[in-house]
Amino acid sequence: MMFFEGSEKKVEMVTAPEAGSLRAMGKDFWAGVVTKAQAEILDTISNEHCDAYLLSESSLFVWHDRFLMLTCGTTTLVDATLHFLDHFPQEHIHFASFQRKNEYQSHLQKSSFEEDIERLGKRLEGYAFRLGHLDSHHNYVFHLDKPYQPEADDSTSELLMYHIKGKNADYLRTEGQTIEGIRSLLRLDEILPGFAISDWLFEPFGYSLNAIKGNRYATFHITPQEDSSYVSFETNMDLESNHVIRILLEALNPGCWDLIGFNAEQTLPEGQDYLCMSSCDLPLSCGYDMSFRHYQHSGHARVEAEKL
Repeated sequence: MMFFEGSEKKVEMVTAPEAGSLRAMGKDFWAGVVTKAQAEILDTISNEHCDAYLLSESSLFVWHDRFLMLTCGTTTLVDATLHFLDHFPQEHIHFASFQRKNEYQSHLQKSSFEEDIERLGKRLEGYAFRLGHLDSHHNYVFHLDKPYQPEADDSTSELLMYHIKGKNADYLRTEGQTIEGIRSLLRLDEILPGFAISDWLFEPFGYSLNAIKGNRYATFHITPQEDSSYVSFETNMDLESNHVIRILLEALNPGCWDLIGFNAEQTLPEGQDYLCMSSCDLPLSCGYDMSFRHYQHSGHARVEAEKL
């Protein structure tokens, strides 16, 4: 089964009013940013708050005063970030963060996190951190060292799942799958009620989704390959009283998963057979409290030897 690196890189920036509306930059400008990352725009949906671009390698969301871009595979997100900064002076950037998580095969990437932040550091003064054990699941973050006060409801949650299994995982690896079938197994009607949705089914498999409702967004990316399965879900919805995490863990049955938050209250279902293997809480000087948790299902500890 072909290998694809599902693990994403992520950049997010908030701009000053003097920068003007980022949405007014137009699709051609954002297509140029996407091209710098070695990706392309597949589909677009918009509402009064946001333009959501579904990419060949993940997603781009653009609001009037901020943008968020995720790319997977061997994309060069740092090039896209620097291209954006070519058009905006540093004093117009209120907030900036750049994230990378550990990859399955990091040697195939065109750059490392250290190389990325060396380039970014020449344009933005900031700090870099690793959350999680170096020899296990971990997440890197670089952020602009500049005072910033997020809105009270400005939070982000990332659920990153690995080694999915069960009938739904098997379905995601079949050639006969459909967009309607994937929407059903993810229970989108329950977790994203009233959201406008743009999604894409790749060949021979793989699935991406953008969803927007008002100023809220959600995005899914599924790389179902059995030896390197990875599913990411990210949203700025309030998950404190929402059952999204429980529903997705039940639907995809991952062997392990990461839960990352920025000013986010997150709860996991009680009475389940999993352990928290590592945790980290990090107050950032840019106004967000970042949290990292890595969980493992108890059954995931047992593996079968594989003949080479």
